[in-house]
Amino acid sequence: MTTPWAGAAVRRTGARLVGCALAVALLTGCAQSVDPIERMGRKAAQKVRHHPRPGAAGAPAPDAHRRWGLAAPLARAPRPPAHRVLPPRAAGAVPPVIDRVPTRDKVVFLTFDDGAEKDPRFVDMVRDLRLPISMFLTHSVAGPGYDHFGRLSALGAGVENHTLTHPFLPGLGYVEQHAEICGQQDRLKGRFGTAPRLLRPPYGNYDADTLRAAGACGIDAIVLWRASMQINDLRYADDGDRLHPGDIVLTHFRGPGDLKGTTLTEMTTRMLRRIQEQGFTVGKLEDYV
Repeated sequence: MTTPWAGAAVRRTGARLVGCALAVALLTGCAQSVDPIERMGRKAAQKVRHHPRPGAAGAPAPDAHRRWGLAAPLARAPRPPAHRVLPPRAAGAVPPVIDRVPTRDKVVFLTFDDGAEKDPRFVDMVRDLRLPISMFLTHSVAGPGYDHFGRLSALGAGVENHTLTHPFLPGLGYVEQHAEICGQQDRLKGRFGTAPRLLRPPYGNYDADTLRAAGACGIDAIVLWRASMQINDLRYADDGDRLHPGDIVLTHFRGPGDLKGTTLTEMTTRMLRRIQEQGFTVGKLEDYV
């Protein structure tokens, strides 16, 4: 099990070659799908329904959980700490690498990567459940639909960095990594008004140049994960079988084509059920780090 602040640098050498091949394959697919994604994203954004906000501010409607297939409402997240648990980064220091937040709160953190799927019903779900999420966006797939992610941001979703084009970062030199990270910082700041503080390197792979470049671009932490949502269930790090307080959970903005007919909202419902079954609720990562 890794420690939450592990700054240990690099994944093993074998992963470099495998990751490079994977990166090439994935990027090829992304490049081919940009135009359809742009068309679908704009149509989806136009279809988002705007519901009145029932109940107290920040609280879901009493029956919202039933609409989204949950047996009980999500428990209200604990009050976040008065000060973020991530210590301020000293000038010139590289960002820490985290996969879990050190907290005793019975809370986990949902993070959604990439931005290929722009399902308007997911906006409804986040609104209805007051679901706190963090979005790690890649410009090459999310950029054509930033209006969609702007709606999620307006509901409180965090906007974070997942590079411009989703490359295998250790396969690049410092200059190229700097361009990938800082370029997306600039894009997201220009679109959403604030530069991200957090970076998730594609595939979870990074090296010493990644840490240096991220620090130079204003990133405060490299965010990995302790559990990931597959199509039907959670998968835990280190062959575990349960969540732990502060676990960061990875999933993706994916649609039926990637999920064997399962929609993004259906996948999220399954994830929330597992979280509830284990006695946890969902907090917002940016409130803690």
